[in-house]
Amino acid sequence: MPQGIPDADSVETRTLEAFADTILPGARRTPDDTAIAGRSHDAGAVEAGALELLRTPATGVTSGLGEFVGLLNDHARHHADLCALPLTEEEPPFVQLPFEERTALVRALTSPGHPEKEFWVMLSLFCNMAYDSAAHMSTPVAIANGHPGLTAMGFAAPDPDGLLRFKEYSYGRPLARLHPDTTSSGSPA
Repeated sequence: MPQGIPDADSVETRTLEAFADTILPGARRTPDDTAIAGRSHDAGAVEAGALELLRTPATGVTSGLGEFVGLLNDHARHHADLCALPLTEEEPPFVQLPFEERTALVRALTSPGHPEKEFWVMLSLFCNMAYDSAAHMSTPVAIANGHPGLTAMGFAAPDPDGLLRFKEYSYGRPLARLHPDTTSSGSPA
């Protein structure tokens, strides 16, 4: 079970972790971890902070997470019935689905024409954002803490003053010449 999360064993946390892990798989935290399927040897969306981002009020989804979780587990029950997969009461239904079935269900929920597509795509995007940009924390703090997504992408560390600057051009050359009236701060004159 995740350490340091007050509701680590709640249905909501376990289900959201399994959903985030389906979007961007990670390594299991312990051998008996069921929310994280262990489809990667590296950190995934959960370790990158997907739940923290989803629970950030600025996302606009925080107040509806309980409803999303209930709906996802209802869909998982129905999916399990269709696939003749046994479920128990010990874990949330979505958590109990094998990884391939979690993926199949999320694919169906995010497919064109699904009436709830927008909700599931939005949750998926937040899971990716947690990994790709550490949107729930400041970039210098994320880098200093070894954020798994930013580390994997080789995101440059800030300068000693805390500002992010790139001394080398990402494409190996400038994309455009500076206008002759550009000030030293980068502003047009």
